[in-house]
Amino acid sequence: MSENTTPEVTSEQARWYALTVQYQHERQTEKALQSKGLETLVPLYRSRRQWSDRVKDVDLPLFAGYVLCHFDLSERIRVLDTPGVAKIVGFGGTMTALDDLEIAGIQQLLALNLPLAPWPYLKAGDRVRVEHGPMRGLEGTLLRTKDALRLVVGVELLQRSIAVELDRQDIVPERAWKKAVQA
Repeated sequence: MSENTTPEVTSEQARWYALTVQYQHERQTEKALQSKGLETLVPLYRSRRQWSDRVKDVDLPLFAGYVLCHFDLSERIRVLDTPGVAKIVGFGGTMTALDDLEIAGIQQLLALNLPLAPWPYLKAGDRVRVEHGPMRGLEGTLLRTKDALRLVVGVELLQRSIAVELDRQDIVPERAWKKAVQA
């Protein structure tokens, strides 16, 4: 088993699971789970919201619609009976534990008390478009190197490509810009 794969849980052991929760009930559900003695994680970020009469900074969940919870599978009924919990996330009808390294990474980032924000999930090979800066409008393939993100633009006929370093905040995934064009 490699480090990047989530092991399938075969024995009863406490692991981290993602729970889907009712719309905008992350914090209430977290409190209900904690009252049952369960360890939870609902990472928050600060966002400025403007209403017609005021501007206010609010704390919002980084993973809207989810609460992360640490429990034994033997406790799943107790978890599922918690108000606000819709289901335990899984694949193919099997509840799937989260990777411990990913949870440790989230906890480490939270401990740093740096500004965080949700970001579209991107992986190497995804098509992206630059939305800001001098490369605005440029489309290409996302490439991750050890210390940077690069945009790769190819000339298919010549079978050649060039890569340029870019800032993560300047790009959007292909699915986002295609959705905007179709609207």
